[in-house]
Amino acid sequence: MLLGCIGDDFTGSSDLGNMLTKAGMHVVQYSGVPDGPAASDVEAGIVALKSRSIPVQDAIKQTLAALAWLQEQGCQQFFFKYCSTFDSTPHGNIGQVAQALAEKLGAEQIIFCPAFPTTGRSIFQGHLFVGDQLLSDSPLKDHPLNPMTESDLRKWLALQTGTEIGHVAFSDVQKGSDQVRRKMADEAAAGRHYMIVDAITDADLMVVGKALKSQPLVTGGSGIAIGLPQNFSEMADKKNASDSWQGEAGKCVAVCGSCAAASRAQISAHKAAGQPVLALDSDAVITGEYGISDALDWAEKTLAEHPGTIPLIYSSADPQAVRAIQEKYGRELAAEAFESFFGALASALVNDLVNRLIVAGGETSGAVVEALALPSLVIGPEIDPGVPALRGGENLALALKSGNFGAEDFFVKAAACLAGKPV
Repeated sequence: MLLGCIGDDFTGSSDLGNMLTKAGMHVVQYSGVPDGPAASDVEAGIVALKSRSIPVQDAIKQTLAALAWLQEQGCQQFFFKYCSTFDSTPHGNIGQVAQALAEKLGAEQIIFCPAFPTTGRSIFQGHLFVGDQLLSDSPLKDHPLNPMTESDLRKWLALQTGTEIGHVAFSDVQKGSDQVRRKMADEAAAGRHYMIVDAITDADLMVVGKALKSQPLVTGGSGIAIGLPQNFSEMADKKNASDSWQGEAGKCVAVCGSCAAASRAQISAHKAAGQPVLALDSDAVITGEYGISDALDWAEKTLAEHPGTIPLIYSSADPQAVRAIQEKYGRELAAEAFESFFGALASALVNDLVNRLIVAGGETSGAVVEALALPSLVIGPEIDPGVPALRGGENLALALKSGNFGAEDFFVKAAACLAGKPV
């Protein structure tokens, strides 16, 4: 194994796998730390964790366990992957996890680059933009778990690490990889070992990636991954898993636990297209009045009466409605109730009804993968930027989508791709 990756959630990890696969690497995504060694032909291994919003010390413990396993596989470089919108709070977890990794690896120059230009995430003058909006002006300011209210990543990261944060400016990146390396060395020499790196285009990420060849630790969103494979001369010339994707026939159901603006638009588009949808009653789910069997019965009846459709079961609302539920039941209790519900529902669907499963929402996807107990996922073709098709076993194809990703017709496109049809 050449590149060892640790993702702080499951959708982001599959997003990373998509980027590395497209760049020519043989990639396998693991659900948690594997019990045994990786196959000898794996070039990039991704240990997917559900550590983004858990207590900091728990996140560090899980991450270091993943690092130890990846070190045993002989990796030459390590990559800590987090969300392209830097999802975190002033108390963690991105900065503290990166600090723990840097200490274990003896890394003295640690870059933070969540840029992902293909999906509209760019960094300029240390500030993160979502499309043409500053992060703090975007819908991410209303994230139910990690509201992003500061666009200057240097300020956010300083709160997490307790140290001054450096900066590799866009003007440095434009001068090429050698200048990026020089600026990184200058910042570290000045005591700023953690630094934000600007990037606006994929070309910028290729420049930054080349500059990181000798760095033991890289941190960022999946975008920066496009610039890392070029540094490994040992990469085999082999056919990628996405080139031989066969898809999976059979019934398909989608579930969505995301309240992101993009997910809400996708739900509306799916309904407008005449596809069957089931909106969950938050109170009924949390109190247990509405159970897994109720949702499963609805999906089964819907597929029987409307074969070929893509039933969508969702819990999604605008920020005001989400806050009302959180205030009524408590944020943690509400989140745990829905994660448990969707995890159990996914298990029931896969066991009794479907061969294709579409999951929207980072926390929801993590709960589903854990409930399905899938030890590893094979990366298939890209459905939309940042979202690949995945094979979770002999008879299961699935998609795990971050709440903010995907076109409005994502659910229909995903169903087609999982069936092996071009999108």
